[in-house]
Amino acid sequence: MISPTSIDMTSMFLLGFLGTGHCIGMCGPLVFVIPGSTGKFPPHLYYHGGRVLTYMALGALMGGLGAGMTRIAAAAGSEPMTWILRTQVTITLAAAAFLVYFGLTRIGLFAEPRWMGVAEPKRIPGVRKVLQKSMAKGDGGAMFLTGTFLGFLPCGLSYAAFARALPSGGVLSGALLVLAFGLGTVPGLLLVGAGFSSVARRYRRQSDILSGVLMIGMGAFLVIKTIHKLL
Repeated sequence: MISPTSIDMTSMFLLGFLGTGHCIGMCGPLVFVIPGSTGKFPPHLYYHGGRVLTYMALGALMGGLGAGMTRIAAAAGSEPMTWILRTQVTITLAAAAFLVYFGLTRIGLFAEPRWMGVAEPKRIPGVRKVLQKSMAKGDGGAMFLTGTFLGFLPCGLSYAAFARALPSGGVLSGALLVLAFGLGTVPGLLLVGAGFSSVARRYRRQSDILSGVLMIGMGAFLVIKTIHKLL
């Protein structure tokens, strides 16, 4: 098992934190309407707890997928170490490519895929009933479940985090990396719930550029690590 380094964890947290402007544009209205409608602080914690848990589960899935592909390659090849190295290189370069692509979309050089902009939470089976219960009662369990549902919404920022988890080396390391990212997104969205969204919205463009540069930097770092491993 490969444990994420402090640099990896810090960069993932910063990715979430610097992407605050994007998060507010995409998820801010949901946060304001759902946990914000209760007028209480605890529902926000339940909501974000559910959302971050979904992120962790997807990060664990990606980390496990990457590790599983490596094991399969080792079992299938006549030279296990060669196949392991080839698979790890392929996975890492694919993750780097996704990070660079999403980074370029944040900067504005490319447009995000259209399907990301038309996502509708209520199309997810069972979400409508959970949303109604959450908003009507501010129920902690329903609010937590709402967060878990909405954690699946298409988002270039979170997809970049999941891509980074792919070459992480395992389930736990993938979950930890995305946990750091998820925690980074929380402060800005809490500001929205507290009614200070205008402050973060004012600097959305700057935060988009910073998060994009960070994604590209993370992708470049993965490529450099891969080249170093091959030499």
